[in-house]
Parts: sequence; C-alpha cells; structure tokens
Amino acid sequence: MQIRPGASPTATRSAQASGTRQNRAMLFDDLLEANRRYSATFPHAGLAAVAAKGIAVVTCIDSRLEPLQMLGLVPGDAKILRNAGGRVSQDVLRSLILATNLLEVRGVAIMQHTECAVASPPGELEARVEAQIGRSLEGWDLRSIGDPDADLAADVDAVRGCPLIPDAVTVVGWRYDIRTGVVHEIVP
Repeated sequence: MQIRPGASPTATRSAQASGTRQNRAMLFDDLLEANRRYSATFPHAGLAAVAAKGIAVVTCIDSRLEPLQMLGLVPGDAKILRNAGGRVSQDVLRSLILATNLLEVRGVAIMQHTECAVASPPGELEARVEAQIGRSLEGWDLRSIGDPDADLAADVDAVRGCPLIPDAVTVVGWRYDIRTGVVHEIVP
C-alpha cells in the first residue's frame, strides 16, 4: 500500500486500516481453517485444569522451542508460561502464584536457551527496538539477558523469594541448547 505524500493523518490511518483488513485475511484465515479441522477430532476435551505432572515451565517464545515434546510431556502434564527470554516478570509470578496454590504445581523449571534474541549487553536491546520504532522506550523494561547465568539465577531467586508461592515448591534453572536439544541444569 502506498500513501501519498502530504496525505492527512485521517486519510493515512484509513488507508492503513484497509490494508490491515486485507492482511488479516492472509495472516489468519489459514489458521482458522486449520482450527476447524483440528476441532473436528479434538482430543483434549476431558483434560483437567490441574498440571497432571505437577510442573510449570517458564520459557521463551522462541519458535524453535517445543516445551512439551523436548521434556517428554503431553498436553495436561504441565503449565507452560512463555515470554521473550523466558524471564520471570510480575505476570509470570502472578501465574505461578495461581498455579502453585490452585492447580497442583509443585515444581517450577525456568528454562532459558542459548542464542536467545534478548541476550545482549545492557541497553543494546532497547537501542535496537528504539531504532526500529523511532521513539523512546522510557518506562519499559525489556528484561534483556546481559549475563545468562546470573540472570537465570536471579529469575530462580525471584520465584523462590515470592512470599505467595509455597515454600515446598521446588524451583530450578535450566538452559536449553538450541543446537543440540539438550537441557542443562544451571541452577539446581
């Protein structure tokens, strides 16, 4: 879509919205059709909401990670929490509070990985995003990983130190190797 120079902001937004509606069809229609096929033989209707194996895994959104498969789990076994970098944020803590108190989670594995896109020296990730969007990230903490071992240990400590997560919950820190598929325990 091309916007003519000097176009009013309203006309520009209107043209962008039209292009967005067209892009939506291309982005999502195939997914909705695939879901219709999937739902015709939906295999998980009887699964309980609790974590059958008592595990929660906090990991990255990287599409190279398949948390269930790589750990020998199946749907219903574990709670999987994903965000950029597999970092322990306030929202991850909120979810873990609920999972450990209401959904039978007794163990939490924080599993970060090698070659993560958020692994960068302090300030570098923010600078790259600011350059991309053309404005400041003031007030946002992207939680980059400057020191992988120290940051993983800090995330484990954040869960262990949360007063609303039962003391009996075991928390470990793992690193998944993108090149080999091996999970290494970094923080026992």
